Amino acid sequence: MRAHSGIAALVQPRETAPREEDFTDALLTGLRATPKNIPCKYFYDVEGSLLFEKICMLPEYYPTRTELRLLHASAHGIAQFIGPDAEIVGIRRRRGRKDKTVARCHGKSARLFADGYFRTLFAEHRGGTAGGLSGPRHPADRRGFHARFSLPPSSGRRVGFFPGSTIGNFAPGEARAFLANVARMLKGGGLLIGVDLVKDPQILHAAYNDKAGITAAFNKNLLARANREAGANFNLAHFSHYALYNPLLRRIEMYLISACDQRVTVCGRSIAFAEGEAIHTEYSHKYTVDGFKALAASAGFIPRQVWCDADRLFSIHWLETK
Repeated sequence: MRAHSGIAALVQPRETAPREEDFTDALLTGLRATPKNIPCKYFYDVEGSLLFEKICMLPEYYPTRTELRLLHASAHGIAQFIGPDAEIVGIRRRRGRKDKTVARCHGKSARLFADGYFRTLFAEHRGGTAGGLSGPRHPADRRGFHARFSLPPSSGRRVGFFPGSTIGNFAPGEARAFLANVARMLKGGGLLIGVDLVKDPQILHAAYNDKAGITAAFNKNLLARANREAGANFNLAHFSHYALYNPLLRRIEMYLISACDQRVTVCGRSIAFAEGEAIHTEYSHKYTVDGFKALAASAGFIPRQVWCDADRLFSIHWLETK
């Protein structure tokens, strides 16, 4: 049923994924692993979300503003591919705050599908609905992206929207599995997806190592969150933010590095850190246009159109299902 405003109600999928482990469970498991890690989905508590908003506004951080400008510049062409009377399905993380944060960072045009960007498309095509699909909990959630989701029946054509280059948080094999799941859900429709591109490593280095130190604070907030929520006693001054671009694997790798030999109490357990030992916190994979098209094709999509900014920093892909 179509909402009177032209915006559909939230589309809630049915899923059979296991119960999501909480932060303290994941923290303890990750810090006892080799190498140590904290899943990047836990960046986005209240403080982390506020820091992410600041990151989006940094002069070094190009993705948010570049994608937004590209969406504005390409709106007419995108609308032609979406077509009239499509049901727009926003793919997002369940229970996360990043969705609202990205919406605020993007302003009106990315108020997740309804309040801005897609309203422009509706004005051009008259008709169509928009809703939000709570997809896998977060790309870093190994159980979430393997879960199979189903949507309520629809009489129309469904189009997915997955902005922000969140696909980069998957390893390539995981990205293929995720995209294959989305292709199955959107059968007969299409997917509009934002993808960050391979570029000058100096641009990438600056984006993840800003002069104001906001990204460093964002990374270290994982430890502050552990202190707040898991009874940990991390001394944040004893850990350093470290982000680098790996040109062989075409990805940003982000870590927290122990500055000394130390022991930290987490959930009542004592955990040892050697000087120089790393806690892995995030991967952000970058793609060439042809490389992502090949990945999408291997997952069951037919690549149809790509829009890039003049500097080829970012891309938006239109994919159709087979």
